[in-house]
Amino acid sequence: MDRRTDFTPRMDARTRALRTLAPLSYRRFAGGIADVWRVRGEVGGGGFYVSPDPRIVIYLDQTPPTTAIRTAQNGQEQRGLQGFYIPAGVPLWSRMEVGQDFTHLDFHLDANNLHRRLADAGVHADLTQPRMLHSNSALLTLAQLAADEVRSPRHGDMMLDGLLAATLGQIFTAKAQEPASSGGLTAHQFNAVERHLRQHLNRHITVAEMADIAGISESWFAHCFRRYRGETPLRWQARLRLEAARDMITSPDISLADVAHAAGFADQAHLSRAFSKAYGQPPSAWRRLLFQQS
Repeated sequence: MDRRTDFTPRMDARTRALRTLAPLSYRRFAGGIADVWRVRGEVGGGGFYVSPDPRIVIYLDQTPPTTAIRTAQNGQEQRGLQGFYIPAGVPLWSRMEVGQDFTHLDFHLDANNLHRRLADAGVHADLTQPRMLHSNSALLTLAQLAADEVRSPRHGDMMLDGLLAATLGQIFTAKAQEPASSGGLTAHQFNAVERHLRQHLNRHITVAEMADIAGISESWFAHCFRRYRGETPLRWQARLRLEAARDMITSPDISLADVAHAAGFADQAHLSRAFSKAYGQPPSAWRRLLFQQS
């Protein structure tokens, strides 16, 4: 049997307020299948997904969709993701917070083949835990190249296989590249900085102050943070403020001026400009649409 045809995804997907904008593109390879989806989602749209096979999903747009993702019934929602790795049997819930179009690449993988690929590369990763993938220019470039090859095959199986191998390297060797002993930013340090920012959203936190919380120098913090998160500390801080403002806007009891102040914006106009740039519409329109949907 051709190794490219002996695997079929077994996804249980229950979606709402999502519709495809283009025919599905897919391509089989040894031990898996890759597909590319172009989707339009409405506010509140999303779905529940579970599969007996592991999979990788990567958003192909420069700015990922404004979607809340969780992998447990009452689990914490994550936002601003470039993509994610979901192990076999792990459920996933998604919820659109802004109506928008988006494109994503999915790699559905045979579990044994995935184990073998990583073992052959000398990578020992825990494949039972989900991995949430934040902004990463290298990962996005690899996914875009793979999606092009899925939609318009030009270079044969070796090209797609190589892009998958590089993608797996980006996902499963990130921690190995940044051991704590090398002075890199640890999860504990990052969590402490994030907690500090969320407790003081209404004022500007300098990179020097973040570094002080992490217990390392400002220059080394900025360097390690970019490697750890794929974005600068100040860009991350701006995104946290926008996400906090977006969450507060869902409450009809707080004015937009108060939202702006609580989230650290100079005034309501500043919030409106930043919100419109990130989400394609001002907060007043986003709030109005949200209440109409509910």
